[in-house]
Amino acid sequence: MVYIFNDHPSQVNQFIAELRDVKVQNDLMRFRKNVERIGLAMAYEISKTMDSRGISVDTPLGIAHTNIPDERVVLATILRAGLPMHQGMLDIFDKAQNAFISAYRKHHKDGTFEISVEYVSCPDMEGSTLILSDPMLATGASIVSAVQEIKKYGNPAKIHICSIIASVEGLNYIRRMLPDAQVWIGALDQELTAKSYIVPGLGDAGDLSYGIKLQE
Repeated sequence: MVYIFNDHPSQVNQFIAELRDVKVQNDLMRFRKNVERIGLAMAYEISKTMDSRGISVDTPLGIAHTNIPDERVVLATILRAGLPMHQGMLDIFDKAQNAFISAYRKHHKDGTFEISVEYVSCPDMEGSTLILSDPMLATGASIVSAVQEIKKYGNPAKIHICSIIASVEGLNYIRRMLPDAQVWIGALDQELTAKSYIVPGLGDAGDLSYGIKLQE
């Protein structure tokens, strides 16, 4: 399943528009907050698809009955750009366990690159519901590498992939490599350049959240 928020009128589209807008992007705090709010909205939509169980709650005047999600959630993100989105999801899944992956593009002189994973921190993944967030889904290679690393610590029962902006090429790669994953996307862009930048995209989500870095 692929759900694209931009295909449905919602406040999320306003947040995405501000993330793209060069006149708004120089406000780092607002950029982070919009990424966080999109993460919260996606997490809420994911929660509506989950298995549930009924509970009873004692109130001052009686007993209330309701249904709550009944899956062991692990929230994962790719450092550093994914941190604000991860926090928004954690505001919904506040009892979730967490995983963090350091993955980056290691560029070669011929213009090609490979994904290097240097650090993974995660709990037991066996039978869990994995929700992996990364604001930009360009080629999809980072996300696939992250899932492969996480699976070394157990096989999740369900996988959700969440990105704010995705390229068509990257989405197709995810669907091919992770056919059982449910994918949640803010907006889908058609073009991916030779250097694997999404167009129109929004730029470097990590730099726009936390400031420009000197390292490649």
